[in-house]
Amino acid sequence: QRDPENRLLARGPRVRLAPEMVRDQALLASGLLVEKLGGPSVKPYQPAGLWKELSGGADYQRDHGESLYRRSMYTFWKRASPPPGMMTFDSAGREACTVRESRTNTPMQALTLMNDETYLEAARKLAERMLREGGSTTRQRIDRGFRLVLGRSVNDQEATVLERSWARQVDRFRSSPADAAKLLSQGESKRDEKLDTTDLASATMVASAILNLDEAVTKQ
Repeated sequence: QRDPENRLLARGPRVRLAPEMVRDQALLASGLLVEKLGGPSVKPYQPAGLWKELSGGADYQRDHGESLYRRSMYTFWKRASPPPGMMTFDSAGREACTVRESRTNTPMQALTLMNDETYLEAARKLAERMLREGGSTTRQRIDRGFRLVLGRSVNDQEATVLERSWARQVDRFRSSPADAAKLLSQGESKRDEKLDTTDLASATMVASAILNLDEAVTKQ
């Protein structure tokens, strides 16, 4: 009734974001995204040994520095061995013209968001922003993460669940500092050494959960 002709774009289909957008959104929210336009293709993180069997022994050699965080449209594409992170989210293989990419929802996508080096690093950098910019309470820090990723405030039910999760992670990493150090070592970007290791590792796990929400990878 308020927008019968949808001139304000109040209505639209809810579909999962395109593969490139899923990655770019995580990089943007974390502050890692390099928004430079143009230039040659880049080679971000990919699993070791990806090209060996298809290239006569020559393996994939990833780039370093800002090339790891360029928009996904600049990612080097080898048709015989396309980027697995893209393919997991239904990217077209580029072996033939594809009018419309499919949209699926699979466990492998969730596993990628929770375990891939790209998203673990993004979660760590997002956690740093939550700790630095989110205030002094856990609720305020979670709310900052929600605003950066989802563009809205956290509600009471969500805050309760994530506050409990945060507390469990603090107990876990306090008793196992080696696990915290291993988690925070993911990715090439440097961590903020001013932040406590246990706090940052706990916040990283909560940030990872936020990035893995259906709402985070769905166009509303």
